[in-house]
Amino acid sequence: MSSGLALRSEPAPVLACTVSQNVHHFDLLIEDMEAELGEAWGDLTFDEARAFLDQPDASALQFLALAVTAEDDLDLGMVGELVVAAKARRIRTILVAHDLGPAALHELLRLGADDFVPYPLAEGALHDAIARVRAPQPTPEPAAAAAPVAPVVAAQPEPAAPMAIAPRIGGKAAVFAVQGLAGGTGASTLAVNLAWELANIDKQRAPSVCLLDLDLQAGTVTTYLDLPRRDTVIEVLQDAQTMDVEAFKQALLGYENKLSVFPAPPELLPLDLIGPEEVEALLNLATQCFDIVVVDMPHTLVMWTETVLHRADVYFTTMELDMRSAQNAMRFIKALRAENLPVEKLNFVLNRAPGLTDLNGKGRVKKLAESLGVKIATQLPDGGKQVMQAGDHGEPLAATARKNVLRKEIAKLAAGLHKAMLGEAAAAK
Repeated sequence: MSSGLALRSEPAPVLACTVSQNVHHFDLLIEDMEAELGEAWGDLTFDEARAFLDQPDASALQFLALAVTAEDDLDLGMVGELVVAAKARRIRTILVAHDLGPAALHELLRLGADDFVPYPLAEGALHDAIARVRAPQPTPEPAAAAAPVAPVVAAQPEPAAPMAIAPRIGGKAAVFAVQGLAGGTGASTLAVNLAWELANIDKQRAPSVCLLDLDLQAGTVTTYLDLPRRDTVIEVLQDAQTMDVEAFKQALLGYENKLSVFPAPPELLPLDLIGPEEVEALLNLATQCFDIVVVDMPHTLVMWTETVLHRADVYFTTMELDMRSAQNAMRFIKALRAENLPVEKLNFVLNRAPGLTDLNGKGRVKKLAESLGVKIATQLPDGGKQVMQAGDHGEPLAATARKNVLRKEIAKLAAGLHKAMLGEAAAAK
């Protein structure tokens, strides 16, 4: 590798270039470029790259790797001009972004950047991006030759525009949150299947539904729906206050063209990575785009639990008929009441509830509710092995075990929520 193309002495053509203010700030990029291209690449500054594209030697270029950091935000106009210039010469561009805000990233992709990988580079990430940009490009139709080339991004298709339908609580989007009071009480299972049932509740006027996985450390929504995780989620969470609706949509994953998912980050992150302001902004964006927002919460109380609780129309808390759930529920209620938070929004969900003929179990449920001073409004039966199998297969219960007793109860719950939405919407007119 040389410090600039003008100093190269090898006769072999240069197939690619890194473009950055200082490539030595991207050590992993240097290593991966050498592994992929050997000596058939060079590095340039943004000023040098713009001039080099007008030289005959640039005709052999296959792609540019534009390494951009947050410090380059003020000069994104020059980066955008380079993207456009490379596109005009049929040279592909890969954005290697470090701490770049989602709004800036979205703008560069809109201008025609072909792919994006976050920095620090994950193993094999650059290799995969290079393979994608080296793939044959479709020849544009003559009538559309002047149109900008659509960016090729390694992501799921962007969800459809929000549907303008009537059923909204009080004329606004409905927000349902789900939090487990103990591990393994089925919170994520409920969140995923409830969101799916709501998305399919009405074939004629189905509401648009978004599922937010805000369990930053143990989020399993993508696993239960067999969806990829995305590194851009971290930037979206941190920059939610300055993000627009289009940038938010770029971070979403689509499932069966019916459900939109905001996935948990691919890495374990501290729960205080985001605060109430970021979560409030994220909920504002989601409710602007969708009729129903389902939030899968972490098991523990965080500084933004209050934010979600205030925004939620119903806050489901899952538990089981055991001592750990009872103790955690008691502490949870006590903590909310100490802060004068709306405990009335809580809907206690008993998972693996006893059957109709289990009189002893029914008595224990009644005693548990009395000891907590609450009503256990929702009781879900044990769905058995089919629940675990559906999660392992990455499909909702409605797809793999439609007649499962747990799926039927969640469908009833979704129907009740939808009916309440219709009633509230009618009353608001």
